[in-house]
Amino acid sequence: MKKKPTNLLLIFTRNPELGKCKTRLAATTGDKIALDIYKFLLEHTVAITRNLKAEKYVYYSEEIWEDDVWDSKLYTKKLQEGIDLGERMKNAFNEGFKSGFERIIIIGSDMYDLSHEDLNSAFEKLNHHDVIVGPAQDGGYYLLGLKSNQNELFSNKAWGTGTVLKHTLEDLNETNYSLIDERNDVDVFEDIKDIKVFQHFFKIKI
Repeated sequence: MKKKPTNLLLIFTRNPELGKCKTRLAATTGDKIALDIYKFLLEHTVAITRNLKAEKYVYYSEEIWEDDVWDSKLYTKKLQEGIDLGERMKNAFNEGFKSGFERIIIIGSDMYDLSHEDLNSAFEKLNHHDVIVGPAQDGGYYLLGLKSNQNELFSNKAWGTGTVLKHTLEDLNETNYSLIDERNDVDVFEDIKDIKVFQHFFKIKI
């Protein structure tokens, strides 16, 4: 009998629709370029997670798409549930723990500055710590890893602001946690304007 994986990767993604994703980036680039960049980031996320030795759940923001970049043979498709980002993440973690997973990590789908090796390393660190946090340069976090329910981490936060990491670490004050390397997620034009791989998207002057 095949052994059930103990590691679970949660990937939170927004349905890639024109005018509905990367709106802060689109304020500078326009909706079409922002959508193209987001689709590129989705492809990158698939590339770094496809062969990860973990079960993988993709949580859609609006509706589940059957025929898209996420191969149903590799990714279990689910729908985010909750009134805000915190509640949606809490529900996803709790579902994973109820299913028997021992180590669960959540990421978004807009992290060009993240690799397959980073994810392997994060799961390894969860063998020695109860919580893993990947700080983002904007004051939030790009990765969170847990070995048990930590529901307090998902309430009383101003999601999408620069205070999220600070208040999360305050909640973890008496917890065995580890910070991993700070990384930059892609929210606004300044996040990518100097990165070579994105230059071909800007064929017109911005």
